[in-house]
Formats: sequence, structure tokens, C-alpha cells
Amino acid sequence: MAHARALGIDVVVTDHHLPALIDDLIVLPDANVIVNPNQPGCGFGSKNLAGVGVIFYVLLALRAELRERGVFAAHPTAQAGDSRPLQPRLDTLLDLVALGTVADVVRLDANNRRLVAQGLRRIRAGQMQPGVAALFTAAARDARRASGFDFGFALGPRINAAGRLSDMTLGIECLLTDDPARATALAQLLDTINRERRDVESGMREQAEAMLERLLQTEGDSFAVKTQGRPTTRIPSALSIFDEGFHDGVVGIVASRLKDRVHRPTFVFARGQDGLLKGSGRSIAGFHLRDALDLVSKRHPEVLVRFGGHAMAAGCTLADMHFATFDAAFQQVASEWLDAATLSRTLLSDGPLGIEHFNAATVRTLDAQVWGQAFEAPLFVDEVEVVSQRLVGEKHLKLALRFAGEARGSALRDAIWFGHSEPVAAKVRLAYRLSVDEYNGRERVQMIVEAVG
Repeated sequence: MAHARALGIDVVVTDHHLPALIDDLIVLPDANVIVNPNQPGCGFGSKNLAGVGVIFYVLLALRAELRERGVFAAHPTAQAGDSRPLQPRLDTLLDLVALGTVADVVRLDANNRRLVAQGLRRIRAGQMQPGVAALFTAAARDARRASGFDFGFALGPRINAAGRLSDMTLGIECLLTDDPARATALAQLLDTINRERRDVESGMREQAEAMLERLLQTEGDSFAVKTQGRPTTRIPSALSIFDEGFHDGVVGIVASRLKDRVHRPTFVFARGQDGLLKGSGRSIAGFHLRDALDLVSKRHPEVLVRFGGHAMAAGCTLADMHFATFDAAFQQVASEWLDAATLSRTLLSDGPLGIEHFNAATVRTLDAQVWGQAFEAPLFVDEVEVVSQRLVGEKHLKLALRFAGEARGSALRDAIWFGHSEPVAAKVRLAYRLSVDEYNGRERVQMIVEAVG
């Protein structure tokens, strides 16, 4: 930016990240204008906007200013000879705003939920960019029933896959094009790249979990926790994992998977094209990841080449000679900031679900709402009897259940525990969410298991 300014180029920055701190002083780039709700002195009330939300409000403000200056024609039926353009419709962009807000995993406060809700309303009505429509088709999702889940787990990963393994401009062009045929071709290409990304991620995750198992077998003094119903084991207060075979395009996804498994702040590193280690981290509630990196950089100024991010997700770059120092320093910060209670995985539930609500209508009512980061969908807990259980796809546990107190002849409930292969007891306390499984035109309510106790 300083170089651009030296050449006489005006620079406007829109951002939502926390500004850099150097020697406890906030350092901002040399731009003409910086629009960021998280910079000092900004009075904008919504601090959790994603980058797409920031630029949307910039467009709203710009349109308002141009309107005040008389740039736009007053009305389509304005007097003849008025050559001024009509005021642009910005609500046509809300599908992109909603997609970006959910895919960036920002906190869904009241304002962000409004943005996502309005975007979903337009998509369900068939009013969306050709690229968004094509991505719904490529992901085999019904846009008429669009939900935040589709953004986070169907469309978002396909757009991001191009940047992780190929050329990020493929995803950008898919969202920008006005040509439905071109959008379809790009969405199909992104779907293919995403399948490749899944294969790479699966191999990396298995390798990382094997490294984690070895770490747990040798780890000394750490907090004791219980994760996913597994026996109590001793796990370090933070994880840093690196292997020469890791792909830097999917380190964030693998870090997220490991974080979910052991409930620890986790960094996964891969070697970049410049030879440096590129790390992507994911955190748990109560541990601000970007601030932790800042403290590591203060205590060990020679270690981090650069870093940045949010409370729950951050990235950093370092030389491999400093990896061990970073690992020890990161664990030290975590041991200082986290206590045993924070390191214990806690599921907040909405209690038992009445049998009268166990139906597709309930699922549709819940799916119509906006759920996501810091505004999770309802989680129910019930005592159940496990009538049968079997593995599907070699790694998912399929269950047939009966609610406690139901008669023996009552209909069984279907449930699946994704990514869990160990059998469960005959009677368990089950934490689950509801979904509808559609097959051959028939709807069947299914319980998505989150944990057992």
C-alpha cells in the first residue's frame, strides 16, 4: 500500500480482521481510507461482520452518498431527457452476502442473522446469481429448501477447494458470471476439485491422527479430559502438528477436525512453496487464537515471520528450525490461559424432545431458521434403547433406537453417528440433532448423533 501511495494511487481497504499490534501499539497500513468495524474508534455496532458484510455496507453507504449528490434518476418514469442512471438494487447481492457470512464462520449475531435470512429468502424464491444456483445443483442440494448448512458444508467447500488445490479465480468467476452455462461448467469443475480435496484431506487427517496417537502415548503432565465418549486420557493443552507430506491447502480443515476430536487449540503446518512452514489454527471457546500468536511473537520475536486471524481461526508462517520453539511456546500460552473446565468439552442441550415433535414438520421448521457459529441449532438429549447397530461406509455407526418408556411394538427411530465406528451400550443417554433423510421420494426423520453419555 505504501508503494501504491508513493505512485500516487489512492487505496481503500475494507476488512474485518483485528488490526496488528507491534509493541502494544496498533499499526494500520498507509491507506487513504480503511473501513473496518474492528479498528479503533469505529462506532459501527456490528463488530462480527464477515468481509462480505463489510463491503455490502460500504456499497449501501456509497449508494446513499451518490443519491444525496443527485447522481441517480428519481424514478423509472422520470421526465424525458434525464440521462442519469437508476439507483442500483443491492438486495440482488444478498445471496452472496449470506453465503460469505456463513462460509467465513463469523459469529451469527442479530445483524448477521438478518443478512443471512434475507439471502436465504431470495435463494428459496429462485432469486440468486447463476453461480450460486449452479453450485446448489452441483452439490445436489435443493435451493428451494436452502439453509445455512448448505452454505457452510456444500457451497463454501466447493468454492474454497479451488483456492486450496488449484486456482482460486475459478470460484470467483463462478460467483461473478452472468452466463448460466459458464456457471454450470465452473460449478462442475469446482465439484471435481472438491472431491480431490476430500481425498487429500482424508489422507492427511489419518496421518495426523496417527501422529496424535503417538503423542498421547508419550505425553507427560497435561490436563485430563474425556472426548466423544472415549476413556479419559492425558492430552497436551494445545497441539502443533507438522509433516513433510502435508498439503498446505487443507491444513485448516485438518486442524478443525483434530480440534473437534480432542477439544484443544490446534495448529497444523505444511511446507509452502517458499520453503517456510504455513500453519492454520482452530481454537476452542475461551482461547483467543490470534492473541495467543501475538503473545508467542512477543516472547519469541525470532519465531513468527507473520501471523493474523481471529479468536477462533488464525494462521502463521515460520521457518522449520523454529517449529519446536513455537510448539513449546504455544503450549505454554495455552497452559496459562486455559483451565481444566475450559479444556473439558461441553455440549449445551435443549433437553428431551417430545415424541409428538419427532416428525418432518419439526425438521422443516428448524431448517427454515438461521443457525451457525455462536447460534447453534437445537440439540436434544434423550434416554434411548439401542435395538441394533452396524457400520456403514466402514466409519459411520448406524443405529435403530427406541425412546425410553416407549412400548416394545412402537416404531424404531433411525440414527447415525458420522465418523464414529465404536459400538455403544444397549441403553445410553443420546445427544442428537434432527434431519430428514429423503430416498426414492420418501421422507424419513433421522437423528444425527453428537455424543453419548
